[in-house]
Amino acid sequence: MTEHDQEHGTAGDFDSTGALDSTAPGPAAALDLRLARKTLDAQPFSRLVRAEVSAFGDGAATLEIPVRDELRQQNGFVHGGVLAYAADNSITFAAGTVLGAAVLTSGFTIQYVRPATGARLVARATVAEATRRQAVVRCDLFAVADDGTQSLCALAQGTVRATPS
Repeated sequence: MTEHDQEHGTAGDFDSTGALDSTAPGPAAALDLRLARKTLDAQPFSRLVRAEVSAFGDGAATLEIPVRDELRQQNGFVHGGVLAYAADNSITFAAGTVLGAAVLTSGFTIQYVRPATGARLVARATVAEATRRQAVVRCDLFAVADDGTQSLCALAQGTVRATPS
């Protein structure tokens, strides 16, 4: 699986390197904020952008990224690829709260509303509808200023599917 697929496609535990050990014995690990954070930290690209899961559960997930110069494009705005990454990963994490750990994003769209500026990017994803095998998830992305003011900068929607065990 790729990074946007959450790299926790099979239930299990993490080995000594922090990677998911899908051969670990025992029942599937409970999906909770702690496991979501470990999963995100197991993704090299997520570490590169310094992404953090700040909320996880009950059909929702929030991903936050501190904005720094390396994440900006030539005009000083957060690069659209960073917003797309945040949308994709938060959508997949939100779906994982209802479908389980073995999930893959099958597709998503994003609409950029305004340029993202500020100190932090926040992606809040919520499951709109789910079956046993698939979830449709909406994500609102906000640029957060130093004073805490939030501005909607993008909207995304994705479909996530459960993968066979």
